[in-house]
Amino acid sequence: MIREHLCREYLEEIERLERSIVELEERINELKMQLQLKVDEANSLAIENASLRHKLELMERREKALTDLLRSLKVPVVRIDEDAFEDVDVDLGPDLKDDQKP
Repeated sequence: MIREHLCREYLEEIERLERSIVELEERINELKMQLQLKVDEANSLAIENASLRHKLELMERREKALTDLLRSLKVPVVRIDEDAFEDVDVDLGPDLKDDQKP
């Protein structure tokens, strides 16, 4: 009787451990899939980054070539750094009123 009781407890414990192993294996598989998705995303972003760097490099070369060409042609060029200026709202109301006078 005691032997049957002990065996039953051991069998229940073994079943519980087997269920835990199955759950852990499922979780490991989920994590592997998530990791693969993140690796794919990182690779995609790295490729996009390299592509954008290449495009930027081409644009910078084009800008330099155009600037050199304009210099060699002695064309006056004014370069404005847009970041150095703030947007300003201008009220054109008074000017528009002057245009409407007969």
